[in-house]
Amino acid sequence: MTALIEKVGIAIPVVIVLFFYTLAAVCAVRELLYGRSSQGSIAWLLSLFFFPYLTVFLYLAFGWKRFDDYVRVRRRTGGRLPKSGSDEPGSDLRIIHRADRASDTWTLLANISHLPFLDGNEVEVLIDGQATYDSIFEGIRAAETYVLLQFYIIRDDRVGRELARLLMEKARAGLTVLLVYDDIGSAGLPRRYLSKLEEAGVLVCGFNRSRPMFSLLRPFRINFRNHRKVVIADGRQAWIGGLNIGNEYLGDTPAFKHWRDTHVRVSGPAALAAQISYAEDWRWATGETLPVTWPDPIPHADGEPVLIMPSGPADTIETSAIAFTEAIGQARKRLWIVSPYFVPGDDIQTALAAAVLRGVDVRLLVPYRPDNWFVGLASDCFAETMAAQGVQAYFYKAGFLHQKVVLVDDRLASIGTVNFDNRSFHINFEITLWLTAPGSIAFIQRMLENDFSHSVNLQPADFQTRPRWRRLASRFARLFAPLL
Repeated sequence: MTALIEKVGIAIPVVIVLFFYTLAAVCAVRELLYGRSSQGSIAWLLSLFFFPYLTVFLYLAFGWKRFDDYVRVRRRTGGRLPKSGSDEPGSDLRIIHRADRASDTWTLLANISHLPFLDGNEVEVLIDGQATYDSIFEGIRAAETYVLLQFYIIRDDRVGRELARLLMEKARAGLTVLLVYDDIGSAGLPRRYLSKLEEAGVLVCGFNRSRPMFSLLRPFRINFRNHRKVVIADGRQAWIGGLNIGNEYLGDTPAFKHWRDTHVRVSGPAALAAQISYAEDWRWATGETLPVTWPDPIPHADGEPVLIMPSGPADTIETSAIAFTEAIGQARKRLWIVSPYFVPGDDIQTALAAAVLRGVDVRLLVPYRPDNWFVGLASDCFAETMAAQGVQAYFYKAGFLHQKVVLVDDRLASIGTVNFDNRSFHINFEITLWLTAPGSIAFIQRMLENDFSHSVNLQPADFQTRPRWRRLASRFARLFAPLL
């Protein structure tokens, strides 16, 4: 018996070692197949070989590059764009409502989005939380058949409870009301909040609810977040932008007295393009098709072109990285970038440096006081690097800056959920709205000029005067850029 116990005692550690090294080998093969950079792949491979017991868990959480199950759902349903003859109007949107001039001018953006710029849209740029919530809540009140919502963060506070009250009121009135929330971003949302919605008839689902965050049978999903903020009413109107649901977006918190953000309301065919993206997320989250009747798009006679661009880890190419690199490369006179987090990859840094050398007015606007100190340190380091290459680095001082806006010359602007960091470009599910109409471009220009007037422009020498400990901390934070 003693001999048997000794043999078992020896066998267990051997089995554990073999298990971890086998799993490490699987991760290593995966990294060789899908790694984005040689430096990153080498770091993972060395760690997997020398420290497999810890690294396999880190790799499953942070190193797995593709959302494979989502890709399979997309393949089973025929891809992102609905086929002709389906209940969804993808083909009709692409053919009937195509904005030829905008789509032909910005061919790459149109091709990468799977839908072109769509004509006949009414666009309203919404500045800050009060205007955004007023518009969204009024749109929900006016809805007649259905309301679709998805947010990264939902709080059980004054704003969150007002939203819940409206949704329950609409559901009790017989409308179809759907809500998708991100499991990580809304981790603090109490179950009672969701239960009340469900009891009233609202269909509620966490983005990863049907597929656990942690599983021994598949990579961890904790690193994949649905960062989209979308509201759709009757397929006629859609709201897209930077605001989640919470009091802080009204500046109603001790930490930030003013929260600077931007959202967009679009009415017209582009609202259905946003609904196509929502339908894909709903199918992933629930396994079901969207339970609504798709309306015929109603264009506005004097409307403007709008492009809706969903992006995420299920894409076969790096949609956001390619799109924004293209926009930067097309700039000839002006390139203004506004982002709460600026942790760009080498491709974006190179494109910005090239724009400066072309004589473009390149400006970067980031928060003076970040909401995440570690990401803020990394952002400072990258801002210093770009300032040294001629980019004008502005830091917003009138509160916290959370908007995600890009302005290219007098020709193109984007507003959406994409931050200029690795997470938004490669890991998160995001959505961006692109505009080309002169009226919208001029409005965004005036909006950003006002933001610059409340900012401080730091020159390269100004960064050098910062305390040595802060500069050292910034460079340390920069090492974690691929995870931020």
